[in-house]
Amino acid sequence: MPQVASKNVRDTASKIDAYTAKLSAELRDMREAVYPPEARKTFAKTFSTMDLARLLAVPESTLRQLTIEGKGPVPDRAENNRRTYTVEQVKELRTFLASMRPDEAGDLLPFRRKGEKLQVIATVNFKGGSSKTTTSIHLSHFLGLQGYRVLCMDLDPQASMTALFGLQPEFDLGDNETAYAAIRYDNERRPFSDVIRPTYFPGVDLVPGNLELMDFEFDTPTYLTSKTRDDLGLFFERLSTAIASVDDRYDFVILDTPPSLGYSTLAALYAATSLIVTVHPAMLDVASCNQFLIMISDLSDVLEQFGAKFEHDFFRFLLTRVNPNDGPQKYMAGVMRRLFGDDVLVAEALESTAIAGAAVAKKTLYELEAGEVGREALKRAVESADRVNFEILGLAHKVWGRSA
Repeated sequence: MPQVASKNVRDTASKIDAYTAKLSAELRDMREAVYPPEARKTFAKTFSTMDLARLLAVPESTLRQLTIEGKGPVPDRAENNRRTYTVEQVKELRTFLASMRPDEAGDLLPFRRKGEKLQVIATVNFKGGSSKTTTSIHLSHFLGLQGYRVLCMDLDPQASMTALFGLQPEFDLGDNETAYAAIRYDNERRPFSDVIRPTYFPGVDLVPGNLELMDFEFDTPTYLTSKTRDDLGLFFERLSTAIASVDDRYDFVILDTPPSLGYSTLAALYAATSLIVTVHPAMLDVASCNQFLIMISDLSDVLEQFGAKFEHDFFRFLLTRVNPNDGPQKYMAGVMRRLFGDDVLVAEALESTAIAGAAVAKKTLYELEAGEVGREALKRAVESADRVNFEILGLAHKVWGRSA
């Protein structure tokens, strides 16, 4: 019997190896079909003068006059002769308008000001499917479009955020190119700035993830039992210390955490200045969230013995994949709001076919154009995402002491 069992184990391992190779190759082919010939993602969506009027809070007439006078970035002309701008030109236009209107420069270039601390926002929950990655990447793209400097960190070995940025983890990343490289315990550690990559989205950088992140979970117990210590400190301090080394480069750091409560998640909880707990308003999901909160509470008591305190500027629950016509969901959403009051965001992330369509194309809602999914579905989904993200941005502004 043991020999049969051993053979079955080997057969299963062989199957998994074969399936992994096949699926990886298929995903690579799909990626290259979507992003030929270099197989690198770009931001293809363009912005009309109406889009810019909303985004930059400037009249369309001002943009039209700039074009007539040949000032600022030169827009393209669409088939209907309307002016369109690339996302790079949107950034360029912010800088140009700020130079023309010094009194409005703070709104057009809303970077952190003196005395305003870096906002490190972690999306957390250990139940898969709670929309952590969707929330994280939509928030990062939203903030980038608003003119902020954003760093995204993919701490999930499954690397969904990395994939949405157009990188296939097993092909596009070499050894020692994730966050693990900057927080590991041996002499292979790299400066945090070395693992930060620019993305196709202006103003948004990325620390990608892949299965290498699991090494931190395996290495930490050995380090804890050893007597050696380095300048990054204990496991929960390492990510915070790494982020601090690039503090002056960003306004926001968005941490996409794994669906588990391991050492890297605890490090993210400690590094974060604010937490967004994503919860689908269904009975099993809410019950799972409760277990997650119990575990955090228990572990925070243990970590206090090492001097770690989970102190955050704000802590909010975000209801995700919400169907407003679903009776049981409405009931559970009501339970959450009754129990947690203002700690539940007013805005809800609505379930939408547009989000599903965006995921297939490895895009966010902010990258989709009207022809890629239904126009009305896209409009409703973007409005929902905007409500969520404006509310989170408002909380950050409150921390900074800004009125808006």
